[in-house]
This record gives sequence, C-alpha cells and structure tokens, in this order.
Amino acid sequence: MLDEIRNCFENEKTLFSRHARMEMEIEEYGVILEKEVHEAVISGKIIENYPDDEPYPSCLVYGKTALNRALHIVCAYSKEDNITIIITVYQPNPDKWIDNEMRKA
Repeated sequence: MLDEIRNCFENEKTLFSRHARMEMEIEEYGVILEKEVHEAVISGKIIENYPDDEPYPSCLVYGKTALNRALHIVCAYSKEDNITIIITVYQPNPDKWIDNEMRKA
C-alpha cells in the first residue's frame, strides 16, 4: 500500500481530513506543513497496518522531513478512487514511542 500512497502524493491525489489539518495546526512541537507530510511519506515506512478500517484500509507511516523531523501520518487509501486520505498527522511523543517506531507498553 505504501507505493500507492506515495504515488498519490507524487500526483497530488491526496485529501487532508479536517482532523488532520487541525492536528497539524495545533501540534505541540510546532505547526506541521503539508510539505513536511509529503517529505515524511516519501521517505517513510509503514509501522502499523489497519486493513479492517472502514471505509478504506489504512496504515501508520513513520518518516522524516528534509530537516530530520520525525512524523507519524495515518493514511487511508481508496483503490477505487486512487486517492490517499490523510486521517491525522503528528510528531511522535518520545514518552509514548520507542525510536518513533514502536509503542511503549
């Protein structure tokens, strides 16, 4: 699914949910820009899959921006419409994540 998501980013076939935009604006570590989301997805990897999410399967992508900022992006992909929906975006809290890739117990 990551290849399809990246392809959507490269071809401007992405839709940011209202929730994602709000989270990007109020991020506790500083505003997250669309450009940063793009950079993180292109350089990132899937660290969690949610194949049963409705209405589309989704995943959690971890990637870094050009300035080395770690981001988590929850993306849903619609195969029928060939579009990626950005559900939420945030900078992982080190109190909750090990190396930004594994949830702490």
